[in-house]
Amino acid sequence: MSLPIIPDQRKDDLHNLHLLDKADFILFLAGNQFMLAKELITNFQKKYPEIKNIFYETLPPKLELQQILANGAKFQNKIIPGNPDVYTSVSIENMQILEKENLIFKDYFIYAHNKLSLMVPKGNPKKIKSVYDLARTDITISQPNPEIEDIAQYTINMYHQAGGKNLVKTIMKEKVKEGKTIFTTVHHRETPNKILKGEVDVGPVWHTEILNAQQQGLEIEGVEIPSPLNQETEVNYYACLLKKAKNIENGKRFLTFLKSDVVKNIYTKYGFIPE
Repeated sequence: MSLPIIPDQRKDDLHNLHLLDKADFILFLAGNQFMLAKELITNFQKKYPEIKNIFYETLPPKLELQQILANGAKFQNKIIPGNPDVYTSVSIENMQILEKENLIFKDYFIYAHNKLSLMVPKGNPKKIKSVYDLARTDITISQPNPEIEDIAQYTINMYHQAGGKNLVKTIMKEKVKEGKTIFTTVHHRETPNKILKGEVDVGPVWHTEILNAQQQGLEIEGVEIPSPLNQETEVNYYACLLKKAKNIENGKRFLTFLKSDVVKNIYTKYGFIPE
């Protein structure tokens, strides 16, 4: 398997890269948790101050999965190893792939949940009210890329539940050809910038990302999607320990930490639903 490429502009998803070679703990964190990652790591080190050097990624989990399976990824003139101690994902399929390859222990678990919302400019100038509006010819969509983003499958499931194969075809094929559905390059964290620049009108994102954008003061608002279309009963965050982990004991510590009240409070603070 060829090494996946991490684009240069995603340097901010490679945290403490200078510590990689001497890391006491390596974490591949599903990228949609970017807003709480620093607080999570800080509190983990408060509990275990002897764990001084931590390298962690906040790339899309499907890209991180490719990195693990290929045993590395290319970034600029570096090879970033594909051997984290802990990996997290919003896809059970990713866990099953790693399990089938005998790369992880079988005791992976769910630690949090999320749901989908539609991100639009403040004031919602196109008056987007529901998922069905994404089929409109006057609407341009920032769509998570199915090749690298696990959230993409949840959005496709949402489209199918809302309008069957026809809505999926309209958004994921016909509007792509028309330039009205624009796939993200790496990460749907690109969506707020595309909206603010006027390049798109809407983007399906995690509910937590709308909250984060608003907390940052961005001219963004959300259109709530009713359950079960918002996938809130389906979205699970999984965590696992890698069998080839270089820091296996610290990996075990982190997995125990994920189940703590401290972590549950952090996730609640940022709009996630802890397990």
